[in-house]
Amino acid sequence: MRRAAADLRGAAIARPLQFRPSAALRSAHLQSTLGSLPPLAVLVRRRAAAMLATAQPLLLECGHGIRLQAFYSGNGRPRRLALLLHGWEGSARSSCVLSLGATLFAAGFEVLRLNLRDHGESHPLNREIFHCCRLAEVAGAVRAIAERFEHAALYLAGFSLGGNFLLRVAAEPQLPAAVRGVVAVSPVLEPAATLRALETGPALYRRNLVWRWSRSLRLKQRAWPGVHDFSALIRLADLRAMTAALVREHTGFGSIDEYLSGYAITGERLASLSVPCSLLLAEDDPLVPAADLRRLSGSAQLGLWTSRFGGHCGFIDQWSAPSAADRFVLERFEALG
Repeated sequence: MRRAAADLRGAAIARPLQFRPSAALRSAHLQSTLGSLPPLAVLVRRRAAAMLATAQPLLLECGHGIRLQAFYSGNGRPRRLALLLHGWEGSARSSCVLSLGATLFAAGFEVLRLNLRDHGESHPLNREIFHCCRLAEVAGAVRAIAERFEHAALYLAGFSLGGNFLLRVAAEPQLPAAVRGVVAVSPVLEPAATLRALETGPALYRRNLVWRWSRSLRLKQRAWPGVHDFSALIRLADLRAMTAALVREHTGFGSIDEYLSGYAITGERLASLSVPCSLLLAEDDPLVPAADLRRLSGSAQLGLWTSRFGGHCGFIDQWSAPSAADRFVLERFEALG
């Protein structure tokens, strides 16, 4: 791993992030889970209190009758508006989103936290269920935000699958002119590689995602009685089998491999980026293999940063202060002007 890490740091497109947690915080698995556990989750919500006190729910019309839920913290006339997007089976109240939101809010940004379809409490809003290739509605949400806050410059940041979505949005045509750039923390690069990492890594991650996904499917079924019955899918209790069933029954893709490729951002997928995009990934990320960074397009708009430590969406070096990822996003946003 150290040889691979050295190769990444020596690559022309990769730069090192100066992140040196104490020895007690260097475990990749601890970094990946600590933010969602007490006491850190409680401390994060305490830091986010000012932002949460001003939060107003919004419904965004994203085209073709699709509505997505968001929470806006600000005075209604933002000059700089940060749009934050969580990972798969997270929500606008995920600790990483709240921590970053609190950091940006304290620095003078107004903050909008977006829920993907069927995340948070948004299951009743749309009839069909979420899957990772529903890019059009996230791009539609960005356009709707740009129209609603027409005088604001937009700064986009996402974690894990949220970072993957926002990088794909930035590569789409007709990106609103208000978007200044994107920062993605631990974004999914190759979904097939992430699924393999989940299957071969610690069972904790698989079990947690199966539990979260199954809970979400039950909420969707309750929200749409007589429309959906996910009981057979839930009984599979296996990520690959559940994903294959989702693809077969609820998408237009011919196979699970075709579906996973549909939201990969490797190869030439990001060659059409039209705004500056920054990507931060830890070399010890247990879910996103850092070696896949070499498969990204060499777009002049894309900058890569790597850290020896940090896990998946972790980068925690202090208990009651912004994470290194929070500081990195703020620094990149400020650099965008």
